[in-house]
Amino acid sequence: MLIDTPRLRLRRFRAGDGPALAAYRSDPAVARFKAWEAPVSPESASALVREFANGDPAEPGWFQYAVELTAEGVLVGDVGVRLHDNRMQAELGYTLAADRQGKGYATEAVRAVLGDQFTRGLRRVSAECDARNTPSARLLERVGFQLEGRRPEYTWFKGEWTDDLLFGLLAERWRTLAR
Repeated sequence: MLIDTPRLRLRRFRAGDGPALAAYRSDPAVARFKAWEAPVSPESASALVREFANGDPAEPGWFQYAVELTAEGVLVGDVGVRLHDNRMQAELGYTLAADRQGKGYATEAVRAVLGDQFTRGLRRVSAECDARNTPSARLLERVGFQLEGRRPEYTWFKGEWTDDLLFGLLAERWRTLAR
């Protein structure tokens, strides 16, 4: 399972990815809108890498793609897809190291994963983000997602109520945009 783009390789996680995963997921700026707390210990990162490496992108549940910079051969993030039991829809999530943000890598990685997922026959991909995370919302819109709703004070998250933004992308829209 490999997806290559002009600057990235999206691949299965492997044992040596633990330290890089721990580093970018331990950054408080990266973890701010994520479910985990920073720092992420080396042991926790190694356990996550083992779990991610055993995933199957064709089976229901989460699959994490490791995002590697091709030129440097370094892990800089991950893109997760949760395939529903019906295998016709999925949810999307992504994380990128803070020092690699703002360079188009996340957009490139998300587009590549979406292209792969829609060729597998998905009808719809959904995504959610904290309403304060405007860079994430802009990325979703940039790759074709449409804002479908806002749930005010919906999630109790890291000690406060937060608004959730709901996004969706249908295969038909993806095909139109990909032309």
